[in-house]
Amino acid sequence: MNWLHRAGAILLVAASGHALAWDRNNWPTRITFKDGTELAASLSFQYDANRFSNDTLPDGSHRFEDDEGLRRREFGFSVRKRGVWDAGAVYDFQAEQFLDVYARVQTKALFGQDFGALRVGQSKTPVGFEGVTSSRATSFLETALPTQAIHANRRIGIDWALERRHWIINLGYYDGDLAGDNDGPTTGGRVAWTPIKAEGNVLHLGVAASRESPQRTTNGRGQPVVPAARFRARPEAGLTDVRLVDSGALTRADDIDRVGLEALWIAGPWSVQGEYLSARASREADLPAFRAEGFYVFGSWVVTGESRPYSNGNSGNLKPKGRYGAVELLLRYSELDLDDGVIRGGHGRNWTLGLNWYLDTHFKIQANLVHARSDRNGLALDPRIAQARFQVIF
Repeated sequence: MNWLHRAGAILLVAASGHALAWDRNNWPTRITFKDGTELAASLSFQYDANRFSNDTLPDGSHRFEDDEGLRRREFGFSVRKRGVWDAGAVYDFQAEQFLDVYARVQTKALFGQDFGALRVGQSKTPVGFEGVTSSRATSFLETALPTQAIHANRRIGIDWALERRHWIINLGYYDGDLAGDNDGPTTGGRVAWTPIKAEGNVLHLGVAASRESPQRTTNGRGQPVVPAARFRARPEAGLTDVRLVDSGALTRADDIDRVGLEALWIAGPWSVQGEYLSARASREADLPAFRAEGFYVFGSWVVTGESRPYSNGNSGNLKPKGRYGAVELLLRYSELDLDDGVIRGGHGRNWTLGLNWYLDTHFKIQANLVHARSDRNGLALDPRIAQARFQVIF
């Protein structure tokens, strides 16, 4: 059965749910005990298909291969007592790695006054608006070029979060991750101003920064590992390992400084989101520093009239109001520059047209058309990518 047949089967199952007696928006995934403690399970299942064209190399071969398969198989559990504490863990069986693993306490429960929340464990670092968005709630199938290259992903550490009516503050200290990589401390923070924050009417302006200091370490075979930095990005297609822009390994890295400027505006069914990201890797001795930078901006129109939800400093999946779900049209431009001095990592520019259909709060279908452009060391390649995703979450 090819991917079109699979897509049709999933569509029929999802659509038929409207005729069933049970409510698909009320899956029994949460248990509440008499003392108010809640135990919950979660799942995110994503099946993708990628088709490439216009990717012929000078020797006549093709740079990419069409592919289809599972993008994510995430399973998690959490336990919490509202307003007091919560803890949880998520594992991606597709990538075979732990994602968020944490325990968090609300200071109001400890001191009688809200001084924010303290969390320990593995979580996402703060620089990268798209990067800190949940993978189940991404507007496009893949994050934009600069997010892929510059966001540092997850680290183990402790962080503090405080939210007020018009402010959000996050501060964190991290060191390494559960995979045993990225040894060395990272400190970072994010501050956002929300002068407008109401349902369907949001203005979010933020800034984030971090410093990572990679350390020399020893791998499981007793071999020394020299600190290094690397910045690269796929052409906004998740099933390929090909990177058209890549700085290569920058050995003997000293410090990596990341900065992000972010903005989000929501006005009813319309929204605009954008971000500028940069990273500077300083290096030991006489090795030259390297700077990577890029930005993206996208617009969204929810044809069926719903608004993108906003909470805790980020956006989420649409919640359909009609019987046949919510439909969203999007357009994004992203750019990433990895050329700096003698290091010629390349320059990428992408246009992406997106269509999202939220059948309900558990079923989501996405389609993207990507026009990618890249130039690295004089070799230009401009692939076209058609891709689709079928997602089930609870």
